[in-house]
Amino acid sequence: MSVSMLSLTRPLGSVSGLLPVASLLSLALLLLKAAKLYLHSQWLLKVVQRFPSPPSHWLFGHIQEDLQCLRKWVEKFPCACPHWLWGTEVELVVYDPDYMKVILGRSGYGLLLLNGQSWLKHWRRLTPAFHYDILKPYMGLMADSVRDKWEDFIRQNSYVEIFEHVSLMTLDTIMKCAFSYQGSHQADRSVDVAVSGNLRALSSAWEHCSGTDGVITLKKAQLQEEGELEKVRSKRHLDFLDILQFMEDGSSLSDKDLRAEVDTFMFEGHDTTASGISWILYALAPTLKHNRVPGKGPELLGDEHTVPGIGRELNKPISFPDGRSLPKGFLLMLSFYCLHHNPKVWPNPEYAPGSARHSHAFLPFSGGSRNCIGKQFAMNEMKVAVALTLLRFELVPDPSRVPVPWPRIVLKSKNGIHLHLRKLL
Repeated sequence: MSVSMLSLTRPLGSVSGLLPVASLLSLALLLLKAAKLYLHSQWLLKVVQRFPSPPSHWLFGHIQEDLQCLRKWVEKFPCACPHWLWGTEVELVVYDPDYMKVILGRSGYGLLLLNGQSWLKHWRRLTPAFHYDILKPYMGLMADSVRDKWEDFIRQNSYVEIFEHVSLMTLDTIMKCAFSYQGSHQADRSVDVAVSGNLRALSSAWEHCSGTDGVITLKKAQLQEEGELEKVRSKRHLDFLDILQFMEDGSSLSDKDLRAEVDTFMFEGHDTTASGISWILYALAPTLKHNRVPGKGPELLGDEHTVPGIGRELNKPISFPDGRSLPKGFLLMLSFYCLHHNPKVWPNPEYAPGSARHSHAFLPFSGGSRNCIGKQFAMNEMKVAVALTLLRFELVPDPSRVPVPWPRIVLKSKNGIHLHLRKLL
């Protein structure tokens, strides 16, 4: 009995003896982590000491600040301002055209999050899909999507939240242009991927609708039957999948590669365009007189920029025109929203087509080698949507629900964008 009890107590004693050792190791690791965080924060403070910023919370940093606060910073701190994240990380918010020119003139991440040779390969694949001859037939598809959407509003006589409806409309257009899809999702809110705002949800929604992989397999078989590119072109318009599979290395693309390209095209061309159209319609609503649009398409994106900003991580040190510099590995936030609201760049915010301005003072589609590859596609869709809407409706904003800009991946509104669309006689 005593022997068995002894055999049982030895493991217990050995375990209890390990507890102090484990506690000491945990404490040492905790202190090491705290020391690293402290040294890192001190390094960050040293790096940004030449860039003044407003006081920040020791834990939350500037995370709780909204867009109105950022606009005040633009007036107070020239060129750029550090924005602290959770007290231990910081990014430099840039809103000066000279700074923008230096940064955008360098390579970095683009096409979602690609870099180096991966970016170059994808850029070569995507570029032919946005040629003028390819985009021209899409105008009719875009117009059809707009007409289908606004048919629902002819019978309504109330304010509606337009962002959700416009998102379904742009999704419908993307489906037609990417897959030659002839159906319509405009009445099915369950596939409104704009609400989720991320690529995974987009893929899931489209997979739920018909199945991207199944469509790709079907399209491959269809193209084999139709034959060469010119034969396909003579039968119908070329869609995005046609372009990818008929390009030089298209035969070597797997279904996974094709899906990745289609996901990129849909994600970057759907939610962004929906945001642009929605904010443009709201901006025009109180200013329309005799159906005359004040300004041109790109300029209307200046006040509420579709993509508030893009992030960059420096792959090597950088120096700015005023002599200030940043080291490799530092995070930047190129704030197009703040740039377009910078009073030093835009002392007179009214639209003036003849006024001279810095080449990087207005960047609705970013700039440099990583600018928006689908710019012309997006502009065509926005022009068609806005023009057809203004031809049929008078736009009246809801005075009780003024949109509150909300910077996500694209600029949204916390309380929606509400308009009354009155049919013109």
